[in-house]
Amino acid sequence: MDASSMEIKNKSIGVYQPGKIKKSKKDRFIKEFRDNKMLYLMTLPGIIVLLIFCYVPMSGIYMAFTDYNIKQGIFGSKFVGFQNFLYFFTDGGMALRVTYNTIILNVFYIITGLVFPISISIFLNEINSKIFKKATQMFLFFPYFLSWVVIGAIIYSLFSSDVGVVNTILKSFGMEPVRWYAEPKYWKAILVGANVWKWTGYSTIVYLAAMVNFDYALYEAAIVDGATKFQQIRSITLPLIKPTAVVLTLLSVGRIFYGDFAMIYGIVGDNGVLSNATTVIDTYVYSAMRTLGFSLASAIGLYQSVMGLILVTLTNHLAKKINDGEGLF
Repeated sequence: MDASSMEIKNKSIGVYQPGKIKKSKKDRFIKEFRDNKMLYLMTLPGIIVLLIFCYVPMSGIYMAFTDYNIKQGIFGSKFVGFQNFLYFFTDGGMALRVTYNTIILNVFYIITGLVFPISISIFLNEINSKIFKKATQMFLFFPYFLSWVVIGAIIYSLFSSDVGVVNTILKSFGMEPVRWYAEPKYWKAILVGANVWKWTGYSTIVYLAAMVNFDYALYEAAIVDGATKFQQIRSITLPLIKPTAVVLTLLSVGRIFYGDFAMIYGIVGDNGVLSNATTVIDTYVYSAMRTLGFSLASAIGLYQSVMGLILVTLTNHLAKKINDGEGLF
């Protein structure tokens, strides 16, 4: 069989021809760009900002592997390999302690960030009174606008040993007052409670916005079939709201190795007595940066980022396995 007949046969049976496929992909890209060039140009400023503020600073990761000296610069400082990481993991068990505090607090944040907002949003969705619904949303949303410094002052007024409201109530019942700011065992619960109070209103609005798009014909059909309110919530509302909950949970899991620095310092501050219970990775990085330099702080920050990436990837894979198509990416 000669070359010309072989080429004709290949065309007729659709044999894989790499050159032509590459060319067709290039042609499709050029056509796509020509058809939507104004849209691509509109995205250009955002891409430039993303590159400048998110990707160019990533060169500073190299600092984690150096003994950084401000005079020599990042790339002129002495390369020390994994020495900064070894120091972090051998510093009297601080790595395990701050990692545990960070993870356990974030796990409770995620759980309460699902239970409370979803429960309240379902409750508000079932109420017919628009005035009550709007007023409730306003009061729930208000703490979101308060800074952690203000919330810290409110918590101090509640738990202060001398003039705190909680101790005053305990005294009125003949109970011994508690020195809250000298008892580490209470503070994980206090921090979780403060987080719930601040963020529940915001998350509730998100879930209520998702409920607006629900097909109410499903509820009408359930009512015709004699379903109770609880059965409607269990069989219709929860399954429909699950994709939104999965996405928000995956976003939260991605930051499970990050503690809320503003929250800890706004509420607890530099209280060394409570440090074992309240020190998270971010506050430890701040202390390390002040006392041990930028290199160790960069190493810990890189550790946070890598572990967060691994965890969100695994969780996303698990979510897609359990419920097909309900992952984040």
